[in-house]
Amino acid sequence: MSHRKFSAPRHGHMGFLPRKRSSRHRGKVKSWPKDDASKPVHLTAFLGYKAGMTHILREIHRPSQKMSKRETVEAVTIIDTPPMIVVGIVGYVDTPRGLRTFKTIFAEHISDECRRRFYKNWCKGKKKAFTKYSKKWQDEAGKKQLEKDFASMKKYCKIIRIIVHTQMRLLPLRQKKAHIMEIQLNGGTIAEKVDWAHEKLEKQISVQNVFHQDENVDVIGVTKGKGFKGVTSRWHTKKLPRKTHKGLRKVACIGAWHPARVGYTIARAGQKGYFHRTEINKKIYRIGQALHVEDGKVVKNNASTNYDLTNKSITPMGGFPHYGEVNNDFVMVKGCVMGTKKRVLTLRKSLLVHTKRSHLEQIELKFIDTTSKFGYGHFQTPEEKRAFMGPLKKELVQAKASTLADSS
Repeated sequence: MSHRKFSAPRHGHMGFLPRKRSSRHRGKVKSWPKDDASKPVHLTAFLGYKAGMTHILREIHRPSQKMSKRETVEAVTIIDTPPMIVVGIVGYVDTPRGLRTFKTIFAEHISDECRRRFYKNWCKGKKKAFTKYSKKWQDEAGKKQLEKDFASMKKYCKIIRIIVHTQMRLLPLRQKKAHIMEIQLNGGTIAEKVDWAHEKLEKQISVQNVFHQDENVDVIGVTKGKGFKGVTSRWHTKKLPRKTHKGLRKVACIGAWHPARVGYTIARAGQKGYFHRTEINKKIYRIGQALHVEDGKVVKNNASTNYDLTNKSITPMGGFPHYGEVNNDFVMVKGCVMGTKKRVLTLRKSLLVHTKRSHLEQIELKFIDTTSKFGYGHFQTPEEKRAFMGPLKKELVQAKASTLADSS
């Protein structure tokens, strides 16, 4: 008879209890970066949508390491980040019991995609949200009150956050209801923050104004849901021997006779996935610019590099599976991120001071793959495919029909 170990590490981490479905769909920021008044006023987070994954080729730049100057192929995730609109300002005061909302000021004009968020059923609603509030910005009494509110914010508040919403109409999604969140302003004095927020009301903020190339960010979101699962899948416990009565994907002993109840540390069947998670230190490899018109031509070379000058956009051949095309600004981060395609993700500035060489490394991409992610991708661009495959049958038929029409 073989030797049996008497002790082993437990299966599954207790730090993530309770393993239940997240109450929120959008990732919530539970800690903000430390404020530094010496820096200029800046945002500390941004919202994006997971589009899909691809791979890149780059050269490693880590002096005095063996792997330095060698090429490596790495997986990257593309996060679609269209500009966000600022629609409000919130001021917080410090109390013995923590932060308390002091004043909230909304903009004069709020779009329908934002107002949809305040309705359970927009189609059956009266669509009257913020119609009375917006009149504050028009009459003299209201303007005086708003000036008073801004002044009291500058005087009493300790923390200023802005209310922003995403632009769903720029995304290839069916959803029309925008995602709204509060984002903390860091840097500068309180008065400078309030003035900055006041100036940005109803204006767009792009991801280039929040993050930069080679920065380490934290990604907050909800993982992919897997439904109700047994202990083998949910806790990765060992399967019982083959001939076990009444199944083998079980836990053999769920505790002693006394205490006469099942402990919370015992692996049990239940929900797996759709958990709220924060993943730190995701390095930004590229912040891509949206497709735009320049001198009457559409510029879509946001997947080109100094080594690969092919004029191509980040969208792979046939689009990202289960997502579509990425025509807005995007963030390319190393590795994978939580959630399904289309999942809304919160990108937050890192809370840590980075000293590792891998964190401070300058990233220069040599090649970004844009072959089809659905099946065997052979071609980087439609032009490359056309050059290899030759003209299509329907094109030959059309050409023949046009020559016949010209001759007649």
